[in-house]
Amino acid sequence: MNKKAIGLYAATSLVIANMVGTGVFTSLGFEALDIHSTFALMMLWIIGGIMALCGAFSYAELGAALPRSGGEYHYLSVVYHPLIGFLSGWVSALVGFAAPVALASIALGTYFSKLVPGVNVQMLAASVVILITIVHSTSMQFGVSFQNVFTTLKVLLVVFFIIAGFFVPEAQHLTLLPIANGAQPDSWNEIFSPAFAVSMVFVSYTYSGWNASAYVAGDIENPKKTLPRSLFMGTAIVMGLYLLLNYVFLYTTPLSEMIANGGKLEIGYISATHIFGATGGQVIAGIISVLLISTISSMILSGPRVSMAMGEDITLLKFLSIKTEKGIPIIAIILQAAITLLIIFVSTFQDAMIYVGFTLNLFTLMTVLGVMVFRFKNPNIERPYKTWGYPITPIIFIVLNIWITWNIFTMKPIQSTYGLLTLLAGAIVYFIGRNKKQSIKTN
Repeated sequence: MNKKAIGLYAATSLVIANMVGTGVFTSLGFEALDIHSTFALMMLWIIGGIMALCGAFSYAELGAALPRSGGEYHYLSVVYHPLIGFLSGWVSALVGFAAPVALASIALGTYFSKLVPGVNVQMLAASVVILITIVHSTSMQFGVSFQNVFTTLKVLLVVFFIIAGFFVPEAQHLTLLPIANGAQPDSWNEIFSPAFAVSMVFVSYTYSGWNASAYVAGDIENPKKTLPRSLFMGTAIVMGLYLLLNYVFLYTTPLSEMIANGGKLEIGYISATHIFGATGGQVIAGIISVLLISTISSMILSGPRVSMAMGEDITLLKFLSIKTEKGIPIIAIILQAAITLLIIFVSTFQDAMIYVGFTLNLFTLMTVLGVMVFRFKNPNIERPYKTWGYPITPIIFIVLNIWITWNIFTMKPIQSTYGLLTLLAGAIVYFIGRNKKQSIKTN
């Protein structure tokens, strides 16, 4: 594969594309079901952004020291044990990318149905997955260019939406903003409540993708410098966009509309109708649906590289490492697409988001903790980049992540149990093939 296929712009674009998409346009209605203070709702996004930045600082150190495609799978295999890395890769291969692709595709179909009423959301979602899978199965370079164009357009739409939102003259009486006015004692009680921690899973999911370029490190030009920069730049840009966009959502839209019928998925459309009117809202919904292709595309590009890395290391899964003449992991791409289609047709949006959020949180937590473990075990290894604010930034991420994960487990036991059963299945597969020769690469 062309080692110079992904430069700084493309790597940063990949991070932004993975982050900006489904969650920010869909999750606020679910968060507002239990969190009613606008101050507390904005704090969700501030804390989520801080977590993402702390995570990016930590991943950058591991990514620069261990510059190989695979993300958590590679890092955890080296830092802890091949079993831990395998379970991470197993989750990523089965649901870590497939589920978010499915969620983004469902969101795309839901938004598009506002522009074209009567469209079959599931069939449209499935068609988009198949089409983009074909795109990324043909050419790495074309796929990267495709990704850059749609990401740029998506960011421009978000900026336009934010600017337009501040010029709605009747908006100020709809919600209690600026957010400082909402910082009442009840707001702080909500922030320290279990419901706030569970709502953080939606926010964490929305911020997920801050580590996207780590999954394609092997295809990045000069990864020891480019990888950390892409993580920082992408995460910082998205955090700013998220805070402003959610401010606009709350500024223009009554909470009662967001939480109707158990929480609305199409928050962007509802807000757009207040900003641009009914027809304008439909047009914006159509544009959002098209630009969600960027999110879907980025995860279809990144995810199979994890499966490919597992196939290179584990004899039992060698078939996943099969590539085309152009270096594209074709079997891994097809497998991810198949799992994505299954999720589209059998899962609800909210349950799938909680399930995947809980499961992935376990491995991001272990990866950030792994920065400390790796320093202890390998103090003399070359580190082109060291985590900014160490050890405070990793500790912030670890403590908040433990708090969120525990509250998800206690308040959403069914979805959490499905996550743990997924890990159990992965462990069984690992031990079946434990007698096969394996080799975990560190460079």
